[in-house]
Amino acid sequence: MIAALIATIALQQSNTLTSAETLAGWKLLFDGRTTAGWRNFKSNGIRSGWKVIDGELVCADPNNAGDIVTTETFDWFDLVIDFKLGPGGNSGVMFRVAPDGEATWHSGPEIQLYDHAQEPGVETTGFLYQLYAPKVDAAKPAGEWNTMRVLVSKEKCATWVNGVLYYEYVFGSEDFWARVAKSKFARYPGFAKTAKGSIALQGDHGHVSFRNIKVRPIRAAVHAQERRSWGLPGLTVGF
Repeated sequence: MIAALIATIALQQSNTLTSAETLAGWKLLFDGRTTAGWRNFKSNGIRSGWKVIDGELVCADPNNAGDIVTTETFDWFDLVIDFKLGPGGNSGVMFRVAPDGEATWHSGPEIQLYDHAQEPGVETTGFLYQLYAPKVDAAKPAGEWNTMRVLVSKEKCATWVNGVLYYEYVFGSEDFWARVAKSKFARYPGFAKTAKGSIALQGDHGHVSFRNIKVRPIRAAVHAQERRSWGLPGLTVGF
């Protein structure tokens, strides 16, 4: 079964949706050709440090890139994204980013992407920055593609890296806010308070490439189903 799924992944063209994915409500956030649907934070365009190269959305010049955000906003969603870091690369994926604030991370929780072996005191790939840490390290080294899934659902949230579950949490729970209170985000009153916001990609800490950015908005009627099944209907990524 796993071999068949891997074969399907290899055969599917990057930055496309299968008919099953489309029927299941998935949509592409990157078409593989343009930066349509993205803009720099607090801007209507995208700086020249971001390039589309061979079907990849690339932070090619982190000195002139900055964080980019989706023009569409989301509350509850399932996100799958492929990423490849450069040596020592440091980036992140944020969600529920508000249009106000001085930076994306003042409102949006960030899943860390960092080319660094996991060790105490170092927040590496997959960490929900300063909030939740995994006990495993499934990330591949610089130069290799990784697949990350980020589920933000009303019932439960979770992060997977290369098919390995890293942690689960409930957004807005007592535990969640207790962790926020102990983090640097406590001084930002809008942090994690946006009911619906953009998804953001960090672009000022190193070279990183993205592809196959797919999202499935979760409607209220689907939340009960999320409690029963953590599968990815219509998405053949092997989770």
